[in-house]
Amino acid sequence: MNAQEAQLHYPLGDTLPPAGGTLEVAPGVKWIRMGLPFALDHINLWLLRDDINGQQGWTVVDCCVSRDEAKALWEQIFAGELDGLPILRVLVTHMHPDHLGLAHWLCERWNAPLWISATDYNTASLSIRGGSGFGGDNSAQFFASHGLANPDHLAQIRGRSNYYPGLVPAVPARFHRMMDGQLIRIGGRDWTCISGYGHAPEHIALASPQAKLLISGDMVLPRISTNISVYDVEPESNPLALFLQSIDRFTALDPDTLVLPSHGKPFRGLHTRIAQLHAHHHDRLAEVMQACTASPCSGADILPVMFKRPLDLHQTTFAMGEAVAHLHTLWFDGRLRRELGDDGVYRFYPA
Repeated sequence: MNAQEAQLHYPLGDTLPPAGGTLEVAPGVKWIRMGLPFALDHINLWLLRDDINGQQGWTVVDCCVSRDEAKALWEQIFAGELDGLPILRVLVTHMHPDHLGLAHWLCERWNAPLWISATDYNTASLSIRGGSGFGGDNSAQFFASHGLANPDHLAQIRGRSNYYPGLVPAVPARFHRMMDGQLIRIGGRDWTCISGYGHAPEHIALASPQAKLLISGDMVLPRISTNISVYDVEPESNPLALFLQSIDRFTALDPDTLVLPSHGKPFRGLHTRIAQLHAHHHDRLAEVMQACTASPCSGADILPVMFKRPLDLHQTTFAMGEAVAHLHTLWFDGRLRRELGDDGVYRFYPA
């Protein structure tokens, strides 16, 4: 446990749900943990006891990527953890593959509706058809314009045009829109939708102030800061500023709220963690500013400044997006200026 984690409280200690099983974290709230084929090797999913129009059952929050291994774990959960009751609806915090991947399968399997923000539903629908920042020619050109020069990496990025549909093969044909401020009654509790930006187009977290619970999705994680990237589909965006504004909205919740994150373990210390995230990005921005002051920098030049460890290609694409996001925040703030060189690469200079 690092020094920052020591400032948080993990009420369950190191206890994790068993594979294909659950762990109750609050009355009527069960924690599921499934493996992922990435460096970030797991995702947390949630089962909420529910009652809709007199029908008893469960609401699922998030789904895992579309893999046979995840389907097999879900089948174990259906057999052993639902008390013989059906899945009544599927809520998805945002459109990234580890959250949405199996939504189509779960909805079809249980004839249950999908609940998601309209922005993320439509972005997912486009991404399945290849209109996303997850790979292909446009992504490769974007990364090259920010200094990524490794020809093997660029070739692999061009070849990843099927990355998103490989993990999210379909989305349900219909959905129920979740919006900021909306109240959703789940199992006798009111949950408030809290929209967040910077990590996904329109991420929805769910807060139950009465029960002091927050399903934070990827917006507030205990060990790491969620990825905040600029993508080729919105090449002049400022996602880091949006993210930092978004997490401040959670400070309205009780400091003793139990946070149920998508990665890591449930924890208390929400306000402390928000302050830590602000401090983390403040420090990264200072490092980026110092690097650009010493010498004009592209996004690729910033990689070793922000990331001290070796990166595989999957990590490099996320790191590039995050490096550009930090450069863009300083650019939008007027502290850096951006110029396109004769070599077609953007570099950032002190303003």
